Amino acid sequence: MNILVTGGAGFIGSALCRHLVAVGENVLNVDKLTYAGNLASLWSIENCSNYRFVNADICNEAALIELMRREEIDRVIHLAAETHVDRSIDGPAQFIETNIVGTFRLLQATLKYWRELPDRKARQFRFHHVSTDEVFGDLPFDDSTFNEQTPYAPSSPYSASKAASDHLVRAWHQTFGLPIVMSNCSNNYGPYHFPEKLIPLVILNALDEKPLPIYGAGTNVRDWLFVEDHARALALIASKGAIGESYNIGGGCERTNLAVVQAICDILDRMKPRNHSRSYRDLITFVDDRPGHDRRYAMNTAKIESHLGWKPQESFETGLAQTIAWYLDNEWWWKPIREGTYGGSRLGRLAAGQ
Repeated sequence: MNILVTGGAGFIGSALCRHLVAVGENVLNVDKLTYAGNLASLWSIENCSNYRFVNADICNEAALIELMRREEIDRVIHLAAETHVDRSIDGPAQFIETNIVGTFRLLQATLKYWRELPDRKARQFRFHHVSTDEVFGDLPFDDSTFNEQTPYAPSSPYSASKAASDHLVRAWHQTFGLPIVMSNCSNNYGPYHFPEKLIPLVILNALDEKPLPIYGAGTNVRDWLFVEDHARALALIASKGAIGESYNIGGGCERTNLAVVQAICDILDRMKPRNHSRSYRDLITFVDDRPGHDRRYAMNTAKIESHLGWKPQESFETGLAQTIAWYLDNEWWWKPIREGTYGGSRLGRLAAGQ
């Protein structure tokens, strides 16, 4: 299969590209290379004969159509998006442009391309839209979970923009017949994660002996999904998911933010002890909470497990240990980011008057 991956230089996108190339698919990675796009995350496949990168913007409809025609694309897996909630609070406009307008432009390009395909190829074609659990809003502190029928109730500019893109994809299927599949995932973590997100930020702050910031009381709960488990799920949904259906993907690993940070500290205490037998937990610092901070996310994954046979292979403990070991061993990847693009400063604070 010839697969076009949008946002393939990002965290989840690069993991997906590495997985697809490893299993023998032909991958065209289309990425605008914004601040979080990093071709260094793809060094292991950059010279593979079944992988190619093109620097392009999903808002450029004409360029997308030309690429699809030239590469004879069989599937589109759409991950290109602005993703960081804190940045969406600081500057929502780019989230609207990329996540909503960009998805619209990509849908228009894909629809035109799909309509040109001969019948056999048109029947095999799929557009897989990748989204987030954050579109569902939040959950109380009980045993409830999000399923594929949970009503949308986004809380942040980021999740609202993703909710809008989800609705556009469904509309292009219902109105124009575009063969789509969709997925919503829980919080990802793992190697090559841009260090604005909780887990890599805490790891690198700890290594730099900097405060480990926890929003509010640290009681907010997230379900954590190892990125390579997610990549396997995405490949499976794109190839075997039922047209028009959506699938929730989660790791089944709910943890409070405080528990996540404490677990990172404890693993680092073993892997890279501090001087004078001090614990990394001493660096934990509670800071003002994020505006509109959702209480809890949790995913019901019964559908993807029963329909497609997918289950996560990593527990939170094994995945987190692998992730920390990777950051310890790969300073070449993250040090240029910390010294240049993003040094770990707090984002997502409302300016005076907002």
